[in-house]
Amino acid sequence: MGWSDLEAYQLYGWYVMLVYLVSIPGGILADRVLGQKKTVMLGAILLSIGHGVLAIEASWAFFTGLGFIIIGVGCLKPNISTMVGGLYKTGDIRRDKGFSIFYIGINLGSLLATTFIGLVIAKWGWHAGFGLAGIAMVMGLIVYIWGQKFIVHVGNKPTEEQKKNDVSIGETFSKIFKSPTQLVIMIVLIALSLYVGFTKEGVDHWGYGALFFFLSLVIGLLMMIYKDLENKIMKDRFLVLLLSFLLVVVFWGAFEQAGGLMSVYTETKTDRVLFGWLIPTPMFQGLNAGFILLLAVWVANLWAKRKLKGKEASSLFKMASGTIIMGLGFVFMILAVREYEANGSSGMQWLILAYLFHTIGELSSSPVSLSFVTKLAPVKYASLMMGLYFAATGLGGKVAGILGEKSAEFGEYTIFTGIVIFTVVFGLLVIALIKPLKRLTHGIEDNEVEMHDNEGFELAEKQ
Repeated sequence: MGWSDLEAYQLYGWYVMLVYLVSIPGGILADRVLGQKKTVMLGAILLSIGHGVLAIEASWAFFTGLGFIIIGVGCLKPNISTMVGGLYKTGDIRRDKGFSIFYIGINLGSLLATTFIGLVIAKWGWHAGFGLAGIAMVMGLIVYIWGQKFIVHVGNKPTEEQKKNDVSIGETFSKIFKSPTQLVIMIVLIALSLYVGFTKEGVDHWGYGALFFFLSLVIGLLMMIYKDLENKIMKDRFLVLLLSFLLVVVFWGAFEQAGGLMSVYTETKTDRVLFGWLIPTPMFQGLNAGFILLLAVWVANLWAKRKLKGKEASSLFKMASGTIIMGLGFVFMILAVREYEANGSSGMQWLILAYLFHTIGELSSSPVSLSFVTKLAPVKYASLMMGLYFAATGLGGKVAGILGEKSAEFGEYTIFTGIVIFTVVFGLLVIALIKPLKRLTHGIEDNEVEMHDNEGFELAEKQ
């Protein structure tokens, strides 16, 4: 579209963030109105429409299609993950493995997309690729509709009795006005949001103002949810869950360089010729998905065996370890930059090694964090908390976009080095605090065993 790299990084950051932030209203819609199953179906329909619109070669279609996709992902992503968690009873050690299988399905789609759509884009252009994605999305929707008979016991529409017993989000927000301290905090945060909107430079200055305003509302919501929780155990677990969200922001702020800075680096500075054939840039992102398919079960079993041997293998430990491993993958990007500065191009082996470490880190962290949310989240706020998890992922995506923007000023070497240092130090800090943090979970992950009966699902009632 004739944009500069800076403009592309800006759009990428905002798009990735919004895709995940909309998971919050998507979770509320499921918890309070439609249930997870129907909200997922709505999301799939919107995604199909969005990719169809993107196939039209016009600027209005580009932004309209992205809008449909943002809303569609917000409906689908948090709720389908909540449904996976609902398949397992409390204390079932298979939950983490279940999320790893779920993750394999996601990344099989990613591998097919980056392979086949990458080839279509190389031959016929981006809009043909978007159209093919739309066709695949419709096929996925058909399979989901056909498979409803297998998931009758999870993700159902909330009953009137459940709605009556649950505290609505509106009622939760209204409590802010009854607490002078929390009301003052909200007013200060909203004032700062307006200040940013008026003073920040750049075409997206009001975007940042709106973002900070939204985050102010989220902070207020979290304060009132904490106040609404029934006992100290639930409150302690809620605090640990919020801390895990910080790990999520850090992890994805680094990992999402794959779609931004690393993608541009691959296109402009990497020797992509293999046996005389120029490999399309989008296909390199398929490395992550391919490695996941190869390593997902192995990594999940590795952690499960470690836990059964009595060694440290809590979710927080795995998430922190995954962040460190992923961060170390950027060491290979540092080596790539040094080779480029010496020779004028860098070999693709550095990208392959970087994606390998990123994948091992992701498998140690991401499916586990999904499972962790379903373990610690208060049941009546299950989809909302999953939405907040994805919102944290989205904030990580925005951080990734900002880091990409800063590369024009500081250079790739500085950005990659900074990512390595920060992720490793932050991960080690969390590991150092593992014991007190585990105490705050009040044994939620202790004595997990395999359970094979179909009774007593944690997050959904039977139909």
